[in-house]
Amino acid sequence: MTTDWLDAIKWNDQGLVPAIAQETGTGKILMMAWMNREALAATQASGHAVYWSRSRGKLWHKGESSGHEQTVKALRLDCDADVILLEVEQKGGIACHTGRHHCFYRELRYGAWTEVEPVLKDPSAIYGH
Repeated sequence: MTTDWLDAIKWNDQGLVPAIAQETGTGKILMMAWMNREALAATQASGHAVYWSRSRGKLWHKGESSGHEQTVKALRLDCDADVILLEVEQKGGIACHTGRHHCFYRELRYGAWTEVEPVLKDPSAIYGH
């Protein structure tokens, strides 16, 4: 299989591209993560989201610890070729490591970040910490 499609992407100085996971059907933005060439190629080949963990310095198969995998329905590239959009089916209904449906659970209200989305499952029950 050719990987010429990877060459069309404008990777940053660290060889990464931002990747936004959007829920198929609802259009809700679930999370943002980073991908390198290997992560994006693995995502395309497997049909499951694979990201690059900057903190751990390794590939991160979404759901490997939590079971909350993302099945990829479509991969899209923005007009500047520097952002990837993944249309995904979120397994288990939880995308965020905080136990919420998505990572954008804080909203600016009256000059303060306010949590506006509920925790669906305690993270200690998900990850065993």
